[in-house]
Amino acid sequence: MATRVDLCNAIRALSMDAVQKANSGHPGAPMGMAEIAEVLWNHNLSHNPTNPQWANRDRFVLSNGHGSMLIYSLLHLTGYDVTIDDIKTFRQLHSRCAGHPEYGYAPGVETTTGPLGQGIANGVGFAMAEKLLANQFNKPGHDIVDHYTYVFLGDGCMMEGVSHEACALAGTWGLGKLVAFWDDNGISIDGHIEGWYTDDTAGRFTAYGWHVQSVDGHDQAAIQAAIDAAKKVTDKPSLICCKTIIGKGSPNKSGSHDCHGSALGDAEVAATRAEIGWPHEPFVIPADVYAGWDQKVKGAKREADWNEKFAAYEKAFPAEAAEFKRRMNNELPANWKAETDKIIAAINEKAEGVASRKASQNAIGALAPLLPEFVGGSADLTGSNLTSTGSFVHVDAKKPGNYISYGVREFGMAAIMNGMALHGGILPFGGTFHMFSDYMKNGMRMSALMHQRVIYVLTHDSIGQGEDGPTHQPVENTSGLRYIPRMDVWRPADATETTVAWVAAVEKKDGPTSLVLSRQNLPGIKHDAKDFDAIRKGGYVFSDVAGAQVIIIANGSELDLAVKAAAELNAAGTKVRVVSMPSTNVFDRQDQAYKDSVLTPGVKRVAVEAAHPDFWRKYVGLEGAVVGIDTFGESAPGGALFKHFGFTVENVVNTVKSVL
Repeated sequence: MATRVDLCNAIRALSMDAVQKANSGHPGAPMGMAEIAEVLWNHNLSHNPTNPQWANRDRFVLSNGHGSMLIYSLLHLTGYDVTIDDIKTFRQLHSRCAGHPEYGYAPGVETTTGPLGQGIANGVGFAMAEKLLANQFNKPGHDIVDHYTYVFLGDGCMMEGVSHEACALAGTWGLGKLVAFWDDNGISIDGHIEGWYTDDTAGRFTAYGWHVQSVDGHDQAAIQAAIDAAKKVTDKPSLICCKTIIGKGSPNKSGSHDCHGSALGDAEVAATRAEIGWPHEPFVIPADVYAGWDQKVKGAKREADWNEKFAAYEKAFPAEAAEFKRRMNNELPANWKAETDKIIAAINEKAEGVASRKASQNAIGALAPLLPEFVGGSADLTGSNLTSTGSFVHVDAKKPGNYISYGVREFGMAAIMNGMALHGGILPFGGTFHMFSDYMKNGMRMSALMHQRVIYVLTHDSIGQGEDGPTHQPVENTSGLRYIPRMDVWRPADATETTVAWVAAVEKKDGPTSLVLSRQNLPGIKHDAKDFDAIRKGGYVFSDVAGAQVIIIANGSELDLAVKAAAELNAAGTKVRVVSMPSTNVFDRQDQAYKDSVLTPGVKRVAVEAAHPDFWRKYVGLEGAVVGIDTFGESAPGGALFKHFGFTVENVVNTVKSVL
């Protein structure tokens, strides 16, 4: 029978062999965290390798994702569908075992962890989702939502600012089922960290309101005792500081940065085998070691026990059980299409002239009764983003609700929302000023990379923001977001377009949406009902004349400017079509025949948007023109700024004439 030392050394061997074969990777962290991993995965983690999507499994996040061979070793050894051949292709094209853990590649990988710090922030989101769902669905004697979130993280995660944002909030929320293990090995890529990281990490987390312990990360009994103690503290998240030796087992490179980010080398791999007493060939794991790790039988029993509990719950609370299954399966309500059609029609009938941020709030209020999975929030700008309505209840440590005040933590908000979306059962949206999307851009990119349905409400969308000046006036941000694969960006021109954008965002299941919304009021427009489906296509003919000589493309607050310029031109004999294009991303996915019906080939084009003009060249071509802004803004009332930067009927008219 294999000893626990053998089980840990299997991780070390697989990790160093895979990195060596790829001649690329990070063997040090997996080798140093082997004991922590064995204690957690073999004796505490409630999971089922034969069903990685079991709803009540514990969630595990490897925030220090460069140590990816740790999770691949664990998945393989415990019985997930990650084969030894998969491990042999570590870091190769289309391998399940990518360079960093990638969500959707290997079963059992709960989130993509490459950029440091976001994994622990995702973990906060996982734990928050568990707490919210438990509050919504659990009944006395029926705890169907009852699981932990475990996170491994390293020094780099601790240094990244997003960890401060998310972990401080986790303490405020009292996330008692979040347990993090800090791999305190004192090494990063540049070497020994005492020259750039001297934080009192334990003190920092204690100050956040966490339960903090420190242990020898190679003492398995001490690690188990710390986990037991952490589980007894139900009103605080827990941090277990684990003092480890990076690359443990390597006789010449352990404890140094030489084993952090590069292969050990053939000679050192051989020396390590001798040092740890591992006589087996590369990628060979003895049968007794596999038997000591295997979790398939135990995992199936855990899930079967939960299924029995859920069956009793379903019998006692059939409506709640059906709703739980719907939400965990990421399905829309059965009456979604009929009800949202009514909502769009009703808002269109009112045709209110309001800011699109206010139209967004109205849409949220109308959709919320259909979507109990909505969890809204704002990075300290609720009154400006208008992300809350009367139906939302603010989250606090004692009674979870469905609205979160994230504080001034834009990046943390994005990463936490990603964790909630990945957990399942939650549809998160969060607001900030559009300018501050730069603070959370990498979290938004991760939403898209992982195909997650997260909705970003970005208000104060242009120089129309006004007096706060260029620090708050986005110029390049909208185009930047449009370039993120799988991110849909909507910049609606009125209340109806805003509502259609919200419905489209909820319906989009393979990626995030950014709603770019105005501070200033927009004209009320009453659309023909046939326009509703056209708006859904991202771009449509707003007004037309026979034999149009030029097409003006606009969105947001500039649609009204385009309409007025077109009216003047048409009156003077120049035939102009106006195209509203609230979402270029969605429009680009339409078939060519539809796109040609909107943007007729051969007809000159002018685009109008209060943003950087270069993006629009793909639509207007070299013979067209763009009315945009390629400088930073100024501090003044929004109306004065639009005039100052040339967003006037006169300038649009003259620009159209210039291309003809």
